[in-house]
Amino acid sequence: MKPDSSSRKTPRAVRTSPSVAEGPGALDAGPESAASADDPAASNGFVTAVSRALQLLEAYALGESNLSLAELSRRCNLHKTTVLRLARTLAHHGYMVQREDGDWRLGPAAGWLGARYKAGFDVQNVLEPALRALTLACGESTAFYVREGNARICIMRVEGPHALRHHVRMGEELPLDKGSPGRVILAFSGEPGQPYEQIRERGFHHSIGEREQGVATVSAPVFGMHWRLFGSVCISGPASRLPEPKLEAMAQMLLKTANQLSYALAGTTGTSAVRTSHWHP
Repeated sequence: MKPDSSSRKTPRAVRTSPSVAEGPGALDAGPESAASADDPAASNGFVTAVSRALQLLEAYALGESNLSLAELSRRCNLHKTTVLRLARTLAHHGYMVQREDGDWRLGPAAGWLGARYKAGFDVQNVLEPALRALTLACGESTAFYVREGNARICIMRVEGPHALRHHVRMGEELPLDKGSPGRVILAFSGEPGQPYEQIRERGFHHSIGEREQGVATVSAPVFGMHWRLFGSVCISGPASRLPEPKLEAMAQMLLKTANQLSYALAGTTGTSAVRTSHWHP
């Protein structure tokens, strides 16, 4: 085990800058400082201290309320003294808070940053282009539904090119338990039962004539900030034109659109937005 810096008998390494004052929170010389000349962030013109501070903020996984100094040090691959100085600086600006037990949590400024991002983000400007692109790709009408109490509401719709198509009025309340858009919303809201478990496992759901005779739909979930369920995106059309094999084939392009929307609305990137059977709200 590496001895703590307080128990070392060897003198500290000489600093090149005399302006840095020694003190209890001073940075110990270590592998990271020795390699600073080869630091990729520095060579690319980035500010290393800022990159390290962002490492601390990004160390928290979804659902983790607090982390110890040792765990932050391990996850960021930085010395505890470095982490402590960064955390104290972030705390000074409200981005981190130290609890009474010594652990650290994200501060209110981090929440306000996310809120300001969300407030300045026009969801309609994200949904409409994505739905238009999906309609162009599949040749059918597309729509986006959100939950409102015990119902679902269509907040955006793009009509397909065919004269014979499925019509839904924007703002119309429809049942959650009939039709694939509502069932997807229920499934990814944590609704129990084997049918909803199967939807969570597949990541999408299709239905034919469930809410309206002669209408076929296939839907997938879309997530917003903090990967909370935002709604469901849907492809719909006449059952005569969209038999089950066609719906299954369309599911892949639908999932691609759903993932792209989730990344845009959540302000993040990744490889898959779809939750598996282990997903819970």
